[in-house]
Amino acid sequence: MDGIIGRRKVNVMSAVASRGALWFTVFTERFTAPVFTTFLDRVARQADRKVHVIADRHPVHRSKAVRAWLQANTDRVELHLMPGYSPELNPDELLNADLKRNVNASRAHNVDRLAHETRRFLRRRQRQAHLVRGYFRVPHVRYADM
Repeated sequence: MDGIIGRRKVNVMSAVASRGALWFTVFTERFTAPVFTTFLDRVARQADRKVHVIADRHPVHRSKAVRAWLQANTDRVELHLMPGYSPELNPDELLNADLKRNVNASRAHNVDRLAHETRRFLRRRQRQAHLVRGYFRVPHVRYADM
């Protein structure tokens, strides 16, 4: 997920669970396999159980490095790639839309401020499990409510 305001941009990687949990990281560097696998490792540690991740078909998600990491961590993380061009099936995309609706662009005068506002919003959502669970109640993503 990207948050872009004018020419300022922060990257957001997030994971939502049907029980209302939310994990995220906000970063400004490029999205790479090490960035992704570090995030997956953190989510798996914090979830304290095997994690099933639904992701789009971004090249990083399909990279050799990620596939190797997943092979070494099959007991902790399983990656499920969505069909091409199907963001409507991914509950995390509803969080993305929520973020873009609620982060006030007028307060973000620079990248640091945009990152701060983005983290602030996502921390608030972490405390609002009922709203996160709601991302799974939309008819086309109910399949993911396991």
